[in-house]
Amino acid sequence: MFYLSDVLKQEHEIDNFQDFLEVLRVKARQGEIHMNIDVRPPFKDTPKDWENVVEVAFTFPNRS
Repeated sequence: MFYLSDVLKQEHEIDNFQDFLEVLRVKARQGEIHMNIDVRPPFKDTPKDWENVVEVAFTFPNRS
């Protein structure tokens, strides 16, 4: 299991929500199966329904 807050702390090159989603997709493709949504991503382009978008990106990593 990984926490969104850990991704944000470790991946310093992320500067927008779409890049953040791609990191989550990569983690899912690498075999991660559990994710804890513990913080809101602090990007200007984070949508209001960000939790749903994060879940879909992680659950279906091969969709665009």
